[in-house]
Amino acid sequence: MTILAVTGHMDLTEATIHLVRDALRQLLKDHASSDLTAIWCIAEGSDSLFAETVLEAGGRLIAVIPSQDYRKNKVKPDHEATFDRLIEDAAEVIVLPHATANRQAYEDANRMLLKRANRLVAVWNGEPPSGKGGGTADTVIAAREAGLPVDVVWPPGASRRA
Repeated sequence: MTILAVTGHMDLTEATIHLVRDALRQLLKDHASSDLTAIWCIAEGSDSLFAETVLEAGGRLIAVIPSQDYRKNKVKPDHEATFDRLIEDAAEVIVLPHATANRQAYEDANRMLLKRANRLVAVWNGEPPSGKGGGTADTVIAAREAGLPVDVVWPPGASRRA
């Protein structure tokens, strides 16, 4: 079974959303099979794009929600409908036991992704970690240290919102 985890930037520009979606579609062609499964943390931006692309390819989703309060306190109003739809479409939803969404919750969620996956897809511009922990670069480093293959997706012309 192919289990792909995703990590990526939340703050993609509108133009980048289209570039990344096309790049993810191309990447998933290499992994398309009846047993394609994706595990992701359901954040806005790269995570949701990846999940939607996996569903288009006929794959199944495993959602990892970092904390009990994540939907209420972290999902912005413009992402609520997408969040709810993807949760509804997920074959499995795992809510971590953290009461509140904080750095520890995000780090634990990322560890779960890497533990359950056999490959990581990183929508990542290649910048080093911010030092806060739990970010895209941190997850890529952890995956590489664990020997997990990493596919970096950052098409030419891609950028993050300022």
